[in-house]
Amino acid sequence: MGQVERALSCAEPAAYWRAPAADPRERLTGGTSADLVVVGGGPTGLWAAITAKQRRPGADVVVLEKDRISSGASGRSGGFLSESLTHGLAHGAHLWPDEIGALVELGAANLAEIADFVRAHGIEADLRMCGKTAVATEPHQVAELRDEADLYAEHGMDAVFQGAGGVRADVASPAYRAGLRLPGAGGLVDPARLVSGLAGAAERLGVRIHEHTPVRALRNRRGGVLAKTPQGTVRAAGAVLATNAFPAPLRRVRRRVLPVWDYALVTEPLGEARWASVGWRDGQGITDSHNRFHYYRPTPDGRILWGGYDAVYYFGGRTSPSLAARREPHEKLAANFFRTFPQLADLRFTHRWGGPIDSTTRFTPVFGTVGRVAHALGYTGLGLAASRFGAQVALDLLWGDDSERTRLRFVREKPMPFPPEPLRWLLVQCTRRALARADENGGRRGWWLRQLDRRGIGLGS
Repeated sequence: MGQVERALSCAEPAAYWRAPAADPRERLTGGTSADLVVVGGGPTGLWAAITAKQRRPGADVVVLEKDRISSGASGRSGGFLSESLTHGLAHGAHLWPDEIGALVELGAANLAEIADFVRAHGIEADLRMCGKTAVATEPHQVAELRDEADLYAEHGMDAVFQGAGGVRADVASPAYRAGLRLPGAGGLVDPARLVSGLAGAAERLGVRIHEHTPVRALRNRRGGVLAKTPQGTVRAAGAVLATNAFPAPLRRVRRRVLPVWDYALVTEPLGEARWASVGWRDGQGITDSHNRFHYYRPTPDGRILWGGYDAVYYFGGRTSPSLAARREPHEKLAANFFRTFPQLADLRFTHRWGGPIDSTTRFTPVFGTVGRVAHALGYTGLGLAASRFGAQVALDLLWGDDSERTRLRFVREKPMPFPPEPLRWLLVQCTRRALARADENGGRRGWWLRQLDRRGIGLGS
């Protein structure tokens, strides 16, 4: 039995994160009415419900979740809280150079307000504002990290460039050639406990939450909307659509969002000796600098969560739960883990899973309204914190509130829609192959990627 096969032999095909045990909330039966109906009980939907009650305490707000709270993508993420609203500072500076200063400030304020809310409401989700580190594992990435350090410093953020010796002294990996330590750039959280805590806070504010209540149709009606579920209906003055990677009950929105699958592993607890061989004193999140990048972090009980690398798209935008346990993506992840940390060669994995993330053609969310339905979708893997900003934008648009947020081109300009199948599948496969070739050729972006860059288009994990 080889190293990868042995390491995965006992891995449970299930997500590592577990929300506190709770009885299922009642599914919706019969007809009801509300001021606002929220479709989707993930971070975007829960922040929308909470924000609505904060702004209008007397409003009647209903959240409809097709499964259990935190059972979907919100409980399958790496638990990274990013300060960026634009899928990274460099990406935002490239697309919105005139607005990036305001977007940096809004992102920092959003993150601080999340931390304040978690503390104020006693949500126990292991929230740590420990920043992050980006690492270079190829020669061409070293200069890129230096440039990125300058960009962060230009926007008033702490950024420490580390040479090979410095980054390896922090986290011991022979693969590292350089690092960029960003102590104020985000943090880590237990995503399932965070979302569970947000649901509890929403209910204490008076929000009604129904689980096991998928929305089969969402239609604009005179003076409001009608949400149809298998056993009931909700008539409301307005709606927020927060389905993200899962098929939206509005077809006009679906063509803007692409569900790509991301996969992750969690190791067994390392123990003192293994942790000593790795270091990692600050316990921050880490990403490498490939196009097909890895993200990884310690867990509260002394394991390593390791994910990313390849964004997999299944023809037709499939989001079936059966895709979560596919073996091939996990084998690739395990092999790359041991190349990064060869001193952990005897380590085993206890959990392996996957889940769809919602991407757009420019990596950043699409905001808008269709009649009395507002949406904020397409966070491309960085939605755990940015979803709160997206929920605020959706309510601004739905209620006609003029704000600094709604005046941004970042909000007003929509990414290009994806083409229909089979062109959509071909586009994704061509782009995945081009990204792989760029990683193998010193970061040099070929003709296909250069064309996408000129149009502000990209596909990634």
